[in-house]
Amino acid sequence: MHPQPADPVVRALVHRIRSARLSRRQLLTGAAAGAVGIGAGALAGCAGSGGPGDGSGGTVRWANWTYYLDYDEDAGTWPSLDAFMERTNIDVEYFEDIDDNKTFVAKIKDQLALEQDTGYDVFVPSDTTTVRLLEQEQLTKFDRSLLPHVDGEMIDIVQHASFDPDRDWTIPYQAGLTGLVYNTQLYPAGVREVSDLWRPELAGKVNLLTEQDDTLALIMLEQGVDIEGDWGDDEFAAALEVAERQISSGQVATVKGNSYTQDLEQGIIWAGMCWSGDIAILNEEAGEEVWKFVVPDSGASVFTDSFAMPTATAAFEQVHALVDYYYEPEVAAQVAAYVQYVTPVAGARDAMAASGTPELAENPLIFPDEEMSARIFDMRALTAREDNEYSQAYQRILGN
Repeated sequence: MHPQPADPVVRALVHRIRSARLSRRQLLTGAAAGAVGIGAGALAGCAGSGGPGDGSGGTVRWANWTYYLDYDEDAGTWPSLDAFMERTNIDVEYFEDIDDNKTFVAKIKDQLALEQDTGYDVFVPSDTTTVRLLEQEQLTKFDRSLLPHVDGEMIDIVQHASFDPDRDWTIPYQAGLTGLVYNTQLYPAGVREVSDLWRPELAGKVNLLTEQDDTLALIMLEQGVDIEGDWGDDEFAAALEVAERQISSGQVATVKGNSYTQDLEQGIIWAGMCWSGDIAILNEEAGEEVWKFVVPDSGASVFTDSFAMPTATAAFEQVHALVDYYYEPEVAAQVAAYVQYVTPVAGARDAMAASGTPELAENPLIFPDEEMSARIFDMRALTAREDNEYSQAYQRILGN
């Protein structure tokens, strides 16, 4: 995280920016979007040729999400990245250029289509976006023989994507869970399933998410749908009907992206759907567990942001060195302690415990235990037709 100015107003804006990064969803609109805009010029950065090492090993241009890498506030550096450059003499030009999947791809779509240089050798979009790039043959395949740590350390829940079964084209960088949340002080009864959100005492105090896949995945799981399997239009329609009924009745007060966190903080929302990293950071800043993250008994969905190379990458070997480095357990633990999402590296837990942060090593939102892992599912990739039709249908029930 970049240094926070002393001014309390600016500090509050920076807090909002960091919250937006932690969900890695579309940045906030309205006033919160203004906060992001105000902070971007002062806070966004790139680590380039001025970093450690002499650059004799080549150069990698890496695009990532804002605040998605360990950052030293005092030194103004990315410690793990600096260590990589010093070790390998590979210069990394690091760009915090992804603030939304669609807008990022829109910037480079012409170059991707023409197999021209995009300005990046590797980027980290969400798998739901990467599937479209793979379908259009706009990615370069990884050589898994050059990724020994990846082969030895990748955790089970991210090893196989429906669109990339053997992870030949995408290497998970971080993952997170979509689940339920409730305010332990305002609603101590808690929730265990999506249907608990429809209780009369929660009328007008529930939120859903603007991300169609995330909201409907949780509903579908409770309806007994195998979201990783062969479901289709009927199952989608059944889940959509539930969401539409609860929205139109007033049971659901808001359907938002990342700004749902503000409603949680203000007590407007007592229970609803959420993304795991948001709740971890809210509780960290509150200094206590005000909000409880819940993996429903019927299951939660996982989202994954993965390394991917465009076809025009000019640093094939250097990208592999970078990706494999971030699968070294000690390095992965260093990043996980900062971002507090699910790390894809199995050995990171022991490394984190040994580094002096045992409380984080026991955090199931970073290291899902066996019981939780059994209730985490990866929504199958939609076809282009489904993606278009389902998105339009979801937007209609939101009144868009």
